[in-house]
Amino acid sequence: MAVYERETKTVVCLRCAADSPSVALEFASSIEAEPLDRSVIGSAELQAEPFEVFTGNAGASARREHERRKHRREAKVRDAHPFLGNFILAVSNDPQSTRAWDTGARGEEILGARLDRLAGGGIHVLHDRRIPLTRANIDHIVVCPSGIFVIDAKKYRDRPTLRGEGGLIRPRVEKLMVGSRDRTNLVGGVRNQVHLVRSALEDAGLEGIPVRGVLCFIEADWPLFGGAFTIADVHVLWPRKAAEYVLRPGSVDDFTARLVQRALASSFPPA
Repeated sequence: MAVYERETKTVVCLRCAADSPSVALEFASSIEAEPLDRSVIGSAELQAEPFEVFTGNAGASARREHERRKHRREAKVRDAHPFLGNFILAVSNDPQSTRAWDTGARGEEILGARLDRLAGGGIHVLHDRRIPLTRANIDHIVVCPSGIFVIDAKKYRDRPTLRGEGGLIRPRVEKLMVGSRDRTNLVGGVRNQVHLVRSALEDAGLEGIPVRGVLCFIEADWPLFGGAFTIADVHVLWPRKAAEYVLRPGSVDDFTARLVQRALASSFPPA
C-alpha cells in the first residue's frame, strides 16, 4: 500500500507517508473504491517509529528556571559572606520571584500527572512545549476525540471568578478575577496559544479540528458546587473538570489524533 504524490510524481510507502501528516490525510481522504483498512492502521507496524513522540515532562522548564535562580542566589550569598553564607541561607527564604517558579512547576506537574493517567484510547498529550522564536511555552496540549485542548496551568490559592462591568451606557466588559486581583491578561495568553496551535495545524494540512483554550487553576478556592465559567472562549476550571472535558466523546479517531500529536510535537518542541 503506497501514496502517489502528485506534485513530485513519486510513490511513498504508507509508513513513510505517516511522517507527513498532509500526505497521509490526503491519502486517507482519496480512497474511494476500497476503504482504508483500520485494522492495518492500528497494526504494530504503523504504531512503531513513525508515531513515537516525546510527550515532554510537565513543568520541566519552570523547574529548571527555579533551580537556576536558586543556585545563583546561593552562590552570590556565599561569595559575599564566605563564613556566614550557609547560615544566612538557612535562616532566609528565596525571594518571591524565585518561589513563583517553583509554585508554577508544581502546578504543571500535578495537572500533567492527571492528564498522563488519561492518555491512551484516543487521548494523546504533550507537555511543556516551546513556542518557537520566543521564551514562552505551552504547558499542556491534549488531543482527544472531541478535539484539541490547549491548557495553561496556574497554581493560585484564591478563587477565580468572572466579573462583568458596564452593559447599559458603556460596553460590557468581562474580567477574570482571582481573589481581588484582575488576571484577565491570562486569558489573552491562552487565546494566543490557541491561535498558534490552529496555525500549526493549517500548515500541516490538518485544519478543521476544534481547538479550545483552557485555564486550569490547581488547588484554588473553588466552591463546592459550580464555579467553572467561560471568558472570551477560554474555559476556566479545575483539574477534575478538565479531565471531564478531555473524556468527552467526539469524531476525531485515534489515527488522526496520532497525526495531530506528531504535527504539534514538531511545531512545538519540548521546552
